[in-house]
Amino acid sequence: MDVYEALYTTRAMRRVKPDPIPEAVQQKILDAAIRAPSGGNSQTWKFGLVDDAGVKAQLGPIYRECMSSLWDTIYKDRIAAAHANPEDPESISMLKVQKSAQWLADNFETYPLFLFGFSQFDPSGGSIFPGIWNAMLAARAEGVGSAITSVFFFQLERVMEVLKVPTDEGWNFAACVSMGYPTGRWGVAPRRPVHEVSFRNTWSEPLGFEIPAPLWTPEG
Repeated sequence: MDVYEALYTTRAMRRVKPDPIPEAVQQKILDAAIRAPSGGNSQTWKFGLVDDAGVKAQLGPIYRECMSSLWDTIYKDRIAAAHANPEDPESISMLKVQKSAQWLADNFETYPLFLFGFSQFDPSGGSIFPGIWNAMLAARAEGVGSAITSVFFFQLERVMEVLKVPTDEGWNFAACVSMGYPTGRWGVAPRRPVHEVSFRNTWSEPLGFEIPAPLWTPEG
């Protein structure tokens, strides 16, 4: 797969099939993850794969509670505004994202695989997120859809207990990535253009160029 195709089409794919992911594919995903840069080459990371039905049965209810907390706090105002003006393009996008994220919560136990990332003595996650992204890119190359979430932070102690993570060794939860073969199609996710979210040298200084459309498309 062309590297730009992987970069441009590795978006959140939450609607997936329950089909198991072969061990050979899992090996490629994790081996790609540990090839990522590591601060000081310390490699103070830990990647956990969860595919056991019993473990997922414990995590599922926790995840749904966390999602309810997310909707009731951080996203409360945005969701209320979207429902108040459902025809607005931004509202349509917001409600679509909520529906997709809630589908993951409602069907948590049916996902074939979850990847958990932990970093030691690094609460920022800067030492492990390159590895997590490498894993997601490798998954894309193998036709596996993924979606990253950190919502477990709402109930982190319970999650650490289920996964039996040591509490006295400085391990910090970074993210959970759901994985599975998608039911939908790959595509380039719509985003605000580069020039609207970037600056040059100082905060208010314009970037100096505009990119009105993606520089890579499936058609080339």
